[in-house]
Amino acid sequence: MAFSVNTNAGAFAALQNLNKTTTELSTTQTQINTGLKVSSAKDNAAVFAIAQKLRSDVAGLSAVKSSLDRATSTLDVAIAAGEAVSDLLIELKEKAVAAKDTGLDTASRNSLNDDFKQLRDQITSIVNNAEFNGTNAVKNSGSAIVAITNDTGSNTITIGAQDLSLTGTTVAIGVAQTIGTATLASAAVTNLESSIGNVNTALSALGSGANRLELQKTFVNKLSDSIEVGIGNLVDADLAKTSANLQSLQVKQQLGLQALSIANQAPGTVLSLFR
Repeated sequence: MAFSVNTNAGAFAALQNLNKTTTELSTTQTQINTGLKVSSAKDNAAVFAIAQKLRSDVAGLSAVKSSLDRATSTLDVAIAAGEAVSDLLIELKEKAVAAKDTGLDTASRNSLNDDFKQLRDQITSIVNNAEFNGTNAVKNSGSAIVAITNDTGSNTITIGAQDLSLTGTTVAIGVAQTIGTATLASAAVTNLESSIGNVNTALSALGSGANRLELQKTFVNKLSDSIEVGIGNLVDADLAKTSANLQSLQVKQQLGLQALSIANQAPGTVLSLFR
């Protein structure tokens, strides 16, 4: 090869190798900083696109979890109200059965009737206040509880409302039911027996809905975790391997700098020909 001070082929080659090493080192450092081997579309366009689609699925499932949590809380309030109504009906039955006794004096009957009316009216108070996030599933013309179940929001779970008010048909005692006489007490007992059975049926429906929501929530959590693991398999860097590669590239960079320095000194040897 001829000596030239205008063109230094060795320096060019050394610089190209050094630039390649520097580029690889920069990529490796990015992987270490981000923990990702594919952090942008220019790293691997196809893998990045797949990962982004999966990330959108995870984001959608996050909204599903929130929807299921809201529905569960609403249903918990409805069930608590239903259980309270059921307990009140049992107390009302006790008062009504006691009032059927024809041997009661007027004061005792009036006392039982007053207690009965207070317990009866408490049902209305409980039902009207059994609301969560604007939804009441146990009042008259109450709202059904709805939760989305997939990442696009196209599928839902619906738990129907249960009317536990005194103006509906589930609780049969009515807003004006009293036990002021043995005859009225006897009629109240009949109505209460029917009401207790109806409320228990309503509670069973609400409880089944709660179990369905819980099963769906467990599935969504597992699905979300599986997708996130899949994303990791696609884009996460092997940090042990990357760390070892970093050490190698750092040594190559230092050697490349030395090789470039040596190559840059080559034109200087031409001066020895003129001494």
